Amino acid sequence: MKALNIVGAVAGAIFRLVAAVAVVYVIYRGVGICYDYGYRIFTESPVTTAGEGRTVTVSVTEEMNPMEIGELFESRGLIRDAKLFVLQYYLSEYTKEVGPGTFELSTTMTVEEMMQAMVVEKEEDTEEEEE
Repeated sequence: MKALNIVGAVAGAIFRLVAAVAVVYVIYRGVGICYDYGYRIFTESPVTTAGEGRTVTVSVTEEMNPMEIGELFESRGLIRDAKLFVLQYYLSEYTKEVGPGTFELSTTMTVEEMMQAMVVEKEEDTEEEEE
């Protein structure tokens, strides 16, 4: 009976140790992923860093949400990661100013430069300026 108790205690200790190592590993990987995304939000380089790149025409509709815009840009080769684009969009100073339209964007542009190129003047602003 004592041998069974000893084997059970050893097995329990090994299980707890393996579980603790697994938890530490999952946390370590999660922190690494979060750090990578956090770093890339502010430092992501353009898709093309050398040369002229290529110009891509994209049409953004009023119904498109940031994820759909990111997926469109990713499919056209303007960005590497649509989810990262969404984070960059919401943390950008251009969030309220980006609007629908057809835009000429380049693979040498950063996401911030793309959003700056997509700024659309609101009709209310132009009406006030005319008066």
